[in-house]
Parts: sequence; C-alpha cells; structure tokens
Amino acid sequence: MSNISYYGIKTITLQKIKEFFFEFQYTIIAPLISSFIFIIILGTISSNYNIIAEGDNYLDFVVPGVVMMIVMQVSYQNISESLIFMKQIGSFNDYLISPISRFEILISFIISSIFIGVFIGLINIFILNFYVKFDFINYYKVIYYLILTSLIFSSIGSIVGFLFYTWDFQQSIYNFFVIPISFLSGTFFSINSINLKWIFFFEINPFYQLVNNFRMSFKNEQNADFIEEFSILFVALLILFISIIVYKKGYRVIC
Repeated sequence: MSNISYYGIKTITLQKIKEFFFEFQYTIIAPLISSFIFIIILGTISSNYNIIAEGDNYLDFVVPGVVMMIVMQVSYQNISESLIFMKQIGSFNDYLISPISRFEILISFIISSIFIGVFIGLINIFILNFYVKFDFINYYKVIYYLILTSLIFSSIGSIVGFLFYTWDFQQSIYNFFVIPISFLSGTFFSINSINLKWIFFFEINPFYQLVNNFRMSFKNEQNADFIEEFSILFVALLILFISIIVYKKGYRVIC
C-alpha cells in the first residue's frame, strides 16, 4: 500500500484554491487589470506606429507574451507569499506537526499553484479575446505550456517561501529575477528585432523558448522542436527536484 496521504494532499490543495477565490479582488481582478493596462498601452502604440512583429500585427504578437508574463508573476507570488505569511503568523507549524510529510505539503502547494496559474492564464485569454481576436488556438498546447510555466515558477516560489521569512528577500527575488525573466524572454519583442550577437543567448534561454512556443499555440503551425521541448521540460523538472530536496531536508523551516 502507498504511504502517500492523498486525503491530506487533497485537503491542503482545496484549501489553498478556496483562499485564492475568496480573495478574488487581489488574485483574479488585479492580474486582469495589469494585463489590460499593458494591452491598452501597447495597442495604442501599435495602432499609431503600425508595428509589425514576425509578420503579424504587434498586438496579436504581444498578447500571448503578456499572458505568460502574468502567469509567471502570479505563480511565484502566490506560493511564496502564502508560505512566508504562514511562517510569520505561525500557522505553517500546523502543517509540520500534522501526520503528512514535507513532500506531501510541497505537492499540495504546487498542485494548487498550478491550478491557479492555469486558471489565470485561461481567464486572461478569454477576456483578452474580446479585445484581440485569435483566429486559431491550440488549447492542448496552451494548457501544456501554462502548466509548465506554473510548475517552474511555483517551484521557485516554494523554495523562496520555504527557506526565508521576510518579505524583503521574497520581493528581491521577484524584482531582480522573476520580473526581468518575464519581461526579457521575448514577451514584448521578436528575436528578429535584437542585435545578432544577443540572439544566441535567447536561443539557449528556456524561458524564451517557453514564451515563444506558447505564442506558437495561437498559430496554425506544427513546427515543434523536440530539443526545445525537452530543454523546457528538463528545466521544469530540475527546479521541481531542487524544491523537493529542499523540503525533504527541512532546512530553516521554523523561525
């Protein structure tokens, strides 16, 4: 028989999802407003200057990037903020003394964060579809890349939330790592528009490949690169594996 407490995982996961919907003003409406602000500003610039990116209208090009940017930021913020808040008020100790392992606690938080990331991504696509008409959407690929993005940044957020106790460090990682990645991984620009000497760094950047492949989900083109797909999946599993090691070791868990 399995020693994994599926009931415990289910309980924690549903609790975190319930908290997410209960605070919908901050968890759902705020990201939607952020994405709308970006789209309105970029749409105005695009219409005034007739910007074309990779043969498409710039707004059609940038919307998938904005969706991925929001999912990256929400996935990291949700789990890291939740863990640090619980450790500061002492409620995280209740998880530690419960009859479930740290691995099961981690999996519960990761599953709930993936659900939140995918939900935020899909609701952004649904709302923005009224502003920008997508001629084609491969929903299987869209959900697949949303899951991978949420997994990567949820794992990063879980490591930060598990190891540290202050908002200062959590926000430092957010400002100096998550935001630069979400902004500079081809979110707002085509790789063809940058200097040739920098293209190599984007081609080996798994986050750029993630954003670019997600963007291809909105085009009726079947040009999958298995090396890129493998590298993205490898990065996602590697970061998840590191987070599992950190949780199992239990380093600096309790203040």
